[in-house]
Parts: sequence; C-alpha cells; structure tokens
Amino acid sequence: MKEDSDNLCYQIAFSRVKGMNILLARQWMETTGNLESFFTLPDKEIKEITGWNGKIISGENRKEALRIAKNELAFLEKKHVSALFFTQDNYPARLLDCTDAPLLLYYFGNGNINAKKILSIVGTRHATAYGKGFCEELIKDLSYCYPDLLIISGLAYGIDICAHRAALKNNLQTVGVLAHGLNQVYPSNHRHTAIEMLHQGGLITEYPSTQSINKGNFVARNRIVAGMCDAVVVIESGEKGGALITAGIAESYHRDVFALPGRTGDTWSQGCNRLIHQNKAALITSARDLIESMRWSLPAKETIQPSLFQELNDEENLILNVLRQQGEAQINQLTVMLEMTASQVLSNLIELEFKNLIRTFPGGVYRPV
Repeated sequence: MKEDSDNLCYQIAFSRVKGMNILLARQWMETTGNLESFFTLPDKEIKEITGWNGKIISGENRKEALRIAKNELAFLEKKHVSALFFTQDNYPARLLDCTDAPLLLYYFGNGNINAKKILSIVGTRHATAYGKGFCEELIKDLSYCYPDLLIISGLAYGIDICAHRAALKNNLQTVGVLAHGLNQVYPSNHRHTAIEMLHQGGLITEYPSTQSINKGNFVARNRIVAGMCDAVVVIESGEKGGALITAGIAESYHRDVFALPGRTGDTWSQGCNRLIHQNKAALITSARDLIESMRWSLPAKETIQPSLFQELNDEENLILNVLRQQGEAQINQLTVMLEMTASQVLSNLIELEFKNLIRTFPGGVYRPV
C-alpha cells in the first residue's frame, strides 16, 4: 500500500536527520504525532512547535534525509528487509530504556528480538581454546533449560562467531548486530554463518545499505549489543577492547554483566579479571552461575542436563573445561596445561569421576561424559 510505503519512508528519513536522537524524536511524536509534517513544514513553524534551532530543522538537512530514505526504501522492498521504528511493537523493547537507542533498526531474519530471555555474549577476536570451549559449553547447557533463549553478538572473529555458531548448533535463535548496512557481511568469512542465522535468528543494524564500513561504527553498535539483552557475558578480553566497552555500556544500562575468569598471566583474560576485581562483572564459571544470579526459573527437572547443577570447585571446573575442549587428556598433560601438581589433578579427577562427569579409559585417559 502506498500509504504504508510513504509512512515507512518518513520513518527512515526521520532517523537519518542529522542531530536527531530518540529524546527529540519522542518530543516530536508526543507533540504532533505526525512524521510527514516534519518534512513539509517551513523551518520557522518547526521551531515554533519544538523550540529547536540550528541544522536539525534546516530544510536542506531534512531534504537530504528524505533523499536517503527514498533510496533505502527501494533496497528494503527489494531485499524484504524490515524497518523497525521506535514507536512500533516489533522494535526491541529493551532498547527503549536506553537514552541513546537508535530511532530505527533494519532487521533481516525471523528471530524473536523481544524473546523472554536474551543474552549477549562478547569477547576478544583472539579467542583461545579455553574461551571458545567455555562459550560452547555455556550455550549448550543453557539450551537445555531455555530453548527459546536468544543469543546476541556482533558476528566478529573469535568469541562472537563462536557464540553464534554454538547457538545454531544447539537450536537457539541468534542475532548478529552489524556495524554496517545489510547489503554486505563483514567479515566476509562469516557469510555462510550469517546466512544460517537468517533462518534461526537474523541480522540487525542501525545503518542503511549505503553506509560504508567505518571503524567508529563498531564502537557505536556495542550499545545495541548491550541494550538488547538482559545480561552480557564477557568471555576473554585483553586490557582494552570492544568487549570491555560493551560491558561498560551494559553497566550504565543497568544490565547484569558476567565475566569468565582466567589465569593472571594470560593476555586474553586480563580484561575479564579486571572487571571481576573492580566489581564491574560477576564471576561466571558455568551456566548455573548465570541462572542463579539472574534468578531465572527452571523448567521441569527431567528437561535439565543431568550434570548442569553439580557442585564443582574452581579446580574441578578448570579440569572439566579442558577435558571438554580437548575431548580427552592424561594426568601428565593436565598438570602441564593447568600448572597443577599431579596429586592436585588426580584428587580432582577422582571427584569428577565420582560425580559422573568424566570417565577413565585404558592408558590413563580421561574423557568427559
């Protein structure tokens, strides 16, 4: 319908007006309730209605925004991309609590971006076997309890792509927040995963298809990753990095933040360890930590993975994570990898076997159940 198309065009244009933000947009909508008039009224009348000054109300600025919108509308219609305006029910509701939320988002996919439970998982692009193993295990365990859980990340190398792929593997919906338009996938190596996500989640961005890749956009998109969820989990980070920025934004939004601890000398655990030390993130070593901290209710016991809520100490958790990452290991390998004594490793292995989480095989080989 032409009326719907025209209204969508004005919504896109409104979001592209230089200087516009969600606070001003709310003021306009509450005052007039009419987007078309913003692009047809003279500067003077808009100033009288709003009290605004400067470039935001200039006819040239509004005309340019409308031109961009018309081009973008053609792209959306051709590619069947949805535009989610902040006043609509299909807009991510959690973002409405954020004062710097985008006015409009472009969404390609079928996932429920207003799912009952949403978790953002972020981390370094230089993910280690330890970080990736924990990410996979966390998502696997959560999928047993919450099959409708939505996993959010940024489609980047390392922890991001690991989270998306683990979600797909465990039949969870997953949405990637992009720092560019939907006319491309960056990095291109993740294109196949992105296509899978369109059928089990999707891709979302605040940027039109004409937006080129810009370094600053990656920092800006972190606020969407932080704002769309109930909690953020940081899995490995150096002293600086986008994951720490996301954690800081999430804290400012009053979201729960969790971080995976690591050894003090590990480069890619320094950021997480500092978050925990500064009480900016809660320590997480298992799905149980997250579930209990978030006070998420559990389904019937028979649907829960038997090993999920076993009581484990820190050393048992470390050994179990290594075995799950490696598939199997001997005592001497574990002592080297974890920098523990043979007696420490052996006593913890006995406890893990007693808890039915690992099994012993010929040759002194231990494997996770």
